[in-house]
Amino acid sequence: MSAPRFTTHGCRLNAYETEAMKAMAKDAGLDDAVVINTCAVTAEAVRKARQDIRRARRENPAAKIIVTGCAAQTDPDSFAAMPEVDRVIGNAEKMAPATWDALAGRDWIGATERVQVDDIMSVRETAGHLIDGFGTRSRAYVQVQNGCDHRCTFCIIPFGRGNSRSVPAGVVVDQIKRLVQRGYNEVVLTGVDLTSWGADLPAAPQLGDLVRRILKLVPDLPRLRISSIDSIEADPALMEAIATEPRLMPHLHLSLQAGDDLILKRMKRRHLRGDAIAFCEEARALRPDMTFGADLIAGFPTETEAMFENSLRLVDECGLTWLHVFPYSPRPGTPAAKMPQVDGRAIRERATRLRAAGAAAVTAHLAAQVGQVHDVLMEAPTLGRTRQFAEVSFTEPQPEGGIVSACIAGHDGTRLAA
Repeated sequence: MSAPRFTTHGCRLNAYETEAMKAMAKDAGLDDAVVINTCAVTAEAVRKARQDIRRARRENPAAKIIVTGCAAQTDPDSFAAMPEVDRVIGNAEKMAPATWDALAGRDWIGATERVQVDDIMSVRETAGHLIDGFGTRSRAYVQVQNGCDHRCTFCIIPFGRGNSRSVPAGVVVDQIKRLVQRGYNEVVLTGVDLTSWGADLPAAPQLGDLVRRILKLVPDLPRLRISSIDSIEADPALMEAIATEPRLMPHLHLSLQAGDDLILKRMKRRHLRGDAIAFCEEARALRPDMTFGADLIAGFPTETEAMFENSLRLVDECGLTWLHVFPYSPRPGTPAAKMPQVDGRAIRERATRLRAAGAAAVTAHLAAQVGQVHDVLMEAPTLGRTRQFAEVSFTEPQPEGGIVSACIAGHDGTRLAA
């Protein structure tokens, strides 16, 4: 017998949930299984999941192959049709200890249905209480929200994650207190639509209220970081925290997606390009050392070259540094899949140009840090990150998990050198 092996695709929330599944599988006594936690954000993500499933069967001919995650939730029948797959488990079911107890049962073939995927829209709670977070020895990720109430025309994720639901602030604070006691120096708040946190809780608190509460009630936490946010939904308390809380890291990853107003409307986004630029200007005025990452989609249906140029210019106009570039791929069941599509070669070429702009922005940011002193959180003996999330390599080993002060001597185009 051997412990189950887990493979995770996609976002930090999936990785968080994999850690919870590992704990539940261990408690249940599940053995000789391969669990693949899939992502549905792009067609390429689904293709890679299928590839991993086939490889898992070749390498583990006698193991139970269990498939879960967003792709399994949104298209369970196609995974169930794969001869390599023994079980398909939905996103809600994968977070239930009873599921893993059944999978570990002696008569596991008859213990559960082959496909266990219920209506994700009926789920009203999160499973953030299952574990205290996960990460390296230096940084822990804490789920505070799941699901999404918005219906962007390109996105399948709400149908994989369900409607937005929040982890109560008291639960989050208690988790972070325990993580700090275990020696973590940085905590990252994560979710599917982080700025919707609190809307379903009593009195409808907002993300900024949660951030300020954490920093007040966990005074020993050195660094708090926010993952991806929707800039148009940033609340006044969050902006005040950006301005006044040095333990809140000066790095925000923005869900921008495009820089052309007509494309943004066709995406059913809630902001225009002017809103994105104004937010970045305001945040940088409040926090001059602020850096921004952003998600951008290349080749959304109906995107002309002029529309794409508006997205390309947004890199400079917003002062973006860390780009996540997604070549558009149609997701069956989304409105954008029915819109006039852009030629695949043009999509790939535009994605290449966006990535080049991102690489140039990274190089410029790194060059500006040379000669400065940074507090660096050590992720490995000779590798760490600044408060703005730039990687720093060291010639001499440093205490892993510690925060060290370092003078930046140079860079190689992708990371700083200290």
